[in-house]
Amino acid sequence: MKPKKIPLRTCVVTKEQLPKKELLRIVRSKEGSVSVDESGKLNGRGAYIKKDVDVLEKARKTKALERKLECEIEDCVYEEIRKIIEK
Repeated sequence: MKPKKIPLRTCVVTKEQLPKKELLRIVRSKEGSVSVDESGKLNGRGAYIKKDVDVLEKARKTKALERKLECEIEDCVYEEIRKIIEK
């Protein structure tokens, strides 16, 4: 029996390929609202970010998530991401 394949995704900030469980998915819906997708199954354009506060701060400074999702991201979304990472 083959070992189960682990899905890999690329962090938009560090460009590292990591297992999907080590990353957090941020989604922009068709309406343009940005939210955190902890289940990994919401519809919309998604971007993955490593679960690390330093990476989050780098994403905020370089606007990497905003470029990837092609929209402005409000501060409350960054705060929500921070809370999830610090859990």
